[in-house]
Amino acid sequence: MATLDMFTDLDATAQAELVRRKEVKSIELVDAAIERIERINPMINAVVTPIYEQARSAAKDHLPEGPFTGVPFLLKDIFAAYEGVRMTSGSAFLRDHVSDHDSEIVARYKRAGLIILGKANTSEFGLIPTTEPRLFGPTCNPWDTSRTAGGSSGGSAAAVASGMVSIAHGNAGGGSIRIPASCCGIFGLKPTRARTPAGPDFGDFLGGLTINHVLTRSVRDSAALLDATAGPDVGDPYWAPPPERPFVQEVGANPGKLRIAFTVESPTGAPVTPDCFQAVKEAAALCSELGHEMEEATPAIIAEMVIQPFITVWAAGAAMAVDGLALLSGRIATPDEFEPLTWALCEKGRSHNSAEYLIAVTMLQRVAREIAHFFIDFDLWLSPTLTEPPVTLGTFESPPENPMKGFDQAVLYCPFTPIANFTGQPAMSVPLYWTADGLPVGTHLMGRFGDEATLFRLAAQLEEAQPWANRRPPLSA
Repeated sequence: MATLDMFTDLDATAQAELVRRKEVKSIELVDAAIERIERINPMINAVVTPIYEQARSAAKDHLPEGPFTGVPFLLKDIFAAYEGVRMTSGSAFLRDHVSDHDSEIVARYKRAGLIILGKANTSEFGLIPTTEPRLFGPTCNPWDTSRTAGGSSGGSAAAVASGMVSIAHGNAGGGSIRIPASCCGIFGLKPTRARTPAGPDFGDFLGGLTINHVLTRSVRDSAALLDATAGPDVGDPYWAPPPERPFVQEVGANPGKLRIAFTVESPTGAPVTPDCFQAVKEAAALCSELGHEMEEATPAIIAEMVIQPFITVWAAGAAMAVDGLALLSGRIATPDEFEPLTWALCEKGRSHNSAEYLIAVTMLQRVAREIAHFFIDFDLWLSPTLTEPPVTLGTFESPPENPMKGFDQAVLYCPFTPIANFTGQPAMSVPLYWTADGLPVGTHLMGRFGDEATLFRLAAQLEEAQPWANRRPPLSA
């Protein structure tokens, strides 16, 4: 029988290889992960709905032959329906909701052989870049428990960073994979729009802003699982251009000499702290050492054409969530069942008419076309992931007397990541820098539409040149 902690330093690919070679049983991986969760979770609150007995049963059953057979996994508690398991979306309104079907993305995770141990914490409806829902309480950053793990996939990021699991589900509408990856010092890639499915419940939620993928410690895990989950579902309104070859084959492939634009200036004028500035400078220097051509440049983005249209669409999403759930459940939505910010955004969304919504969409699409032209001359765009290192818990608090306070703070905190969501382009946060007091700061890279391949090639090159897997937070297995 293997010892409980021998798997902590292994990524998901290595764990699956042990199972494939019959050196370890799936139940050993599952029991070891459960032990780590039970030991660490009370200190960081990453896992909110454990399903250990179902996981143990699955591990003892005949598992599908996939790239991650037998590997423990967590689902973010939103947009990931698992039949018979609670899905709250971080909201008290859904505290008792149990899914009656699997999302297509969950079905693909199961076919890949992953064993789901439970649901990870998220902000209410994933609306802000921290994970502090009133329903479950905050997820703490394992590097410093007084600070945010990011959001809205903060529970998944904290679980991976702390070693509870090596890989966990996330999704993003404005940066919710890359933001917590930056805060927790791990790798997070947002795929091209429609690369992974949203069905059967959604076609393109929020007009294509949202996308599912994972948070990982290794680049190869992210690439291999994207291979397993990519591709359209039946009835999808559109899908991403198919890759030329499996993404996992891009890991270790020569990226060639890339032309990379870099900037340390926020497109919205938000101030960038010295640590985030330095992270970009050092990443640009490393890319230059690796043979890439670096040029300080940024797409021409007019803040007024981005901020208000994005808020209009985002608020429409909040209204859709609240009113749609009320309609489906036959209940009346009242302010006391939602957080102040959620209700304020919902009311803002209700206040816009259809013409205002379509104008906002058109403006974002116009900016997307401008940015697409920028990528004719550049292969990648490098920037800070966030304007600050992980902020203290409570920074995005929105009191009833000022319910939009947290959202206003979020606009300042993450001006870079939403761009990839409304353009549909793939982007990643790579953990290359830590502050003097030991906080991780991610570096953001955006690629051309449909070109995750270049991102994976460069990410693997950076991972080899400046490894991060051995950097573990104080609270880790």
